[in-house]
Amino acid sequence: MSAGRRPLVAGNWKMHKTAPEAADWCEAFAPLVSAASAEVAVCPSFVALDAAARALAGTAVWVAAQNVSEHEAGAHTGEVSVAMIATSGARGAIVGHSERRAMGETDGVVAARARRLLDHDLTPIVCVGESLAQREAGETEAWLTHQVHASLALVAPAESSRIAVAYEPIWAIGTGRTATPEIAREAIAHIRAVLGERLDAEAIRVLYGGSVTPENAAELMAQPDIDGALVGGASLDPAGFATIVLAA
Repeated sequence: MSAGRRPLVAGNWKMHKTAPEAADWCEAFAPLVSAASAEVAVCPSFVALDAAARALAGTAVWVAAQNVSEHEAGAHTGEVSVAMIATSGARGAIVGHSERRAMGETDGVVAARARRLLDHDLTPIVCVGESLAQREAGETEAWLTHQVHASLALVAPAESSRIAVAYEPIWAIGTGRTATPEIAREAIAHIRAVLGERLDAEAIRVLYGGSVTPENAAELMAQPDIDGALVGGASLDPAGFATIVLAA
């Protein structure tokens, strides 16, 4: 990792934890990472953002949403705007997670959502990653090249330090299968090279996500070019997630 890039470890709770459960989790977690060198974020559901942000007030841990609308406001039933998440205490949002892309979200939608977050001075965590079929067909680099360019098409070079990219091989998300440190390093090195074709790659944190656990976190995050992690299931336990944070 470049000395100029501070690691970021973000916990994506997915569809877990009510608002009271989120508050309890945050109160238990924050003291465990008070001495962490990494930057830390937690990503509750929309309805728990406010409770988590309140519980983490006065700590270094920040809150991000798991998704956000590309629209500023209007007739978009069921959607949540950037202004709404910001007033709930969020300082950023995940966009383009593979679980959302599988539901039909396109690169263009992801790019528009990242742009909307930047326009409101919030941090986009932009997810990219290949399927098992694409990896086995030797299409990983071509796919990642396309996703990176298309998903970040609306980011200006001067905004490079304001975004994070998460490499999440789809075949390793929630499956218990983890990319080896070498696979993760190679893919992230390729992503950084692609970023450098238009943006300031050295200013962008590239995270690894995909069955990160307390047991494998240190080895993964010791790899060159890996600037932290986007953690799924292992972030639901405060002590386990703290172990991952402290490994960064």
